[in-house]
Amino acid sequence: MQTFKVDGMTCGGCVRGVTNAIQRIDPQSTVQVDLATKTVKVDSALPCAQIVDAIKTAGFDVPDMA
Repeated sequence: MQTFKVDGMTCGGCVRGVTNAIQRIDPQSTVQVDLATKTVKVDSALPCAQIVDAIKTAGFDVPDMA
């Protein structure tokens, strides 16, 4: 399981956006979003960089990953 700090998430729509972006590139992935801590946990075989790119493409910032 990979954990990412994601800035810009504020509501259920954001949760759906992040979840859908990740599952679009890996339909078998498991995504857990915690709005309170602004973290996203992903169980996927994809490399971190691909997941980060999907999150950023959905319009969110992943500050720990350049």
